[in-house]
Amino acid sequence: MVERSNLTRLVIFTAGFALLFINLYKPFSSGGWYPVSGFMFFVFSSLIILTGVVVVVVSRVLMYFRARRHAITHGQYAAWIAAEIFFMALFYTIYTLSINEGERDAWHTFRESVVNTSLVLLLPYAMLLLYFSRRDKERQLQRVEEQGARGNGDRPPLLSFRDEKGDERLSVSRPALLYLESSDNYVVISYLNKGAVTRFLLRNTLKALEAPLAPHDVLRCHRSFMVNLEHVKVIRRDKEGISLELGVEKVPDIPVSKTYGDKIARWFARYSS
Repeated sequence: MVERSNLTRLVIFTAGFALLFINLYKPFSSGGWYPVSGFMFFVFSSLIILTGVVVVVVSRVLMYFRARRHAITHGQYAAWIAAEIFFMALFYTIYTLSINEGERDAWHTFRESVVNTSLVLLLPYAMLLLYFSRRDKERQLQRVEEQGARGNGDRPPLLSFRDEKGDERLSVSRPALLYLESSDNYVVISYLNKGAVTRFLLRNTLKALEAPLAPHDVLRCHRSFMVNLEHVKVIRRDKEGISLELGVEKVPDIPVSKTYGDKIARWFARYSS
């Protein structure tokens, strides 16, 4: 929230939001500011909003230079926003009283301005907070994914799982991953977490996951299953077909269909050699 680029986005977005808010909602008794047409009201309100946004600009410039010298805590950030609301509400109170001289109570006008200013600022602030947070999380996940793809000495790579929209939902170290099972439009990812088998539901298909997981020896063995071959301890063939036994308690045998039988056999032949 205190990066220079994000502060610039916040000021621009807040100004645009305030312009729409005032022209649609008509707070601060702004409908009585000027006896003019709707277009001219839009022009005059734009000038007034830009003047009010000066409060936000000055505040965020001060915040930027403050953050360069000292870390800003969550409490300080909340107090900073409260101060912005106070000074902007004070500005609109003075302006409203000057337009409607002697016609409005100052304290009532100020309270009304505080409520409306809170809407003008807190709504765009909350939306931007969610947006910035999402971008930050995406950058963190990308760094984790890149680190996992490169590996780190003896540290095993991380396998990243994305949903059908391309958003990363889960990262699992390769030794922890057990198998994947198709379930309608979802994939159930089974992995080890602190020694216990844990399952995660991902909206995607096995077909979409095949290519990125194949280099890590997580292969399709059935229409409904992919398996981490690192965990396979026994390959069993009986009258019901081929199945894979994983050396993990409470994990069912994974079936191997005829379509994928040769591929699994070639992998084990290469592994054993």
